[in-house]
Amino acid sequence: MAKYLLLKHYRGAPASVNDIPMDRWTPEEVSAHVQYMQDFAARLEASGEFVDSQALSPEGVFVRSDGEGRPPVTDGPFAETKDLIAGWMVIDVESHERALELAAELSAAPGAGGEPVREWLEVRPFLTAAPSVTE
Repeated sequence: MAKYLLLKHYRGAPASVNDIPMDRWTPEEVSAHVQYMQDFAARLEASGEFVDSQALSPEGVFVRSDGEGRPPVTDGPFAETKDLIAGWMVIDVESHERALELAAELSAAPGAGGEPVREWLEVRPFLTAAPSVTE
């Protein structure tokens, strides 16, 4: 089994087929989308392929160590993950092909008008071992 991250983007990926932003969906459309995601996760949990998933709030800041004292915090001007990443799901599957299959299915969650969003999802395998350094 290998773990994969299915990463949902607000922007930065190619446009979805049904590219109406969620903040313009009706409450019923949002509920249908959320229910699809919950049903999808429940099915993967039953098959043993689900690890975790989270939707992310748009709030957030960058923080870094600046030595002693208070760390600097900024809300820009750089592109921040809060502007790019909407949420994620971690799956544990037998093959890369299965990860792609599940990502394609997740991409079909309903959106505006009840039509599938058909959004692009980033599929990234977890790093299983530290990279080796050769001299």
